Amino acid sequence: MSRHTLSVLVEDKPGVLTRVASLFARRAFNINSLAVGPTEVPGISRMTVVVDADGDLIEQVTKQLNKLVNVIKIVELTSESSVQRDHILVKVRADAATRLQVTQAADLFRASVVDVSTDSVVIEATGHPEKLTALLSVLEPFGIREIVQSGTLAVGRGSRSMSDRALRSA
Repeated sequence: MSRHTLSVLVEDKPGVLTRVASLFARRAFNINSLAVGPTEVPGISRMTVVVDADGDLIEQVTKQLNKLVNVIKIVELTSESSVQRDHILVKVRADAATRLQVTQAADLFRASVVDVSTDSVVIEATGHPEKLTALLSVLEPFGIREIVQSGTLAVGRGSRSMSDRALRSA
């Protein structure tokens, strides 16, 4: 199995997310990552769905997604043809003695300290999942109190827009 990133343009209507997620569940796909948000076009949202699947199975799911009423367009984004990033917030134990070490570790990964308290620091980082995993392994010895991570966000490289193409063909 290989990892596939699907960018799905949908009408911004109640129940669309449920129908898309249900389609994956009925096919016994585990969704590794799901991010949903509005696009630059009012009334249209973009879902970025990351799943592990064989090529034939992902093709079947794509065809079935296209049959859903509120789905406008689906594009599979490869790592070569797109920019893909994850986002993470990590709360790390950091007292006065270790705070400098924690912030230096964050700096090494181009992460930002977004909150400081007497006994913890919240760090924000964006990047490839491998980078974020490496950051977590460096922070682990200090004591990770909490992690909040977004799903993968992805956009195709170049000047062409997925929503431009979808709206022209609609």
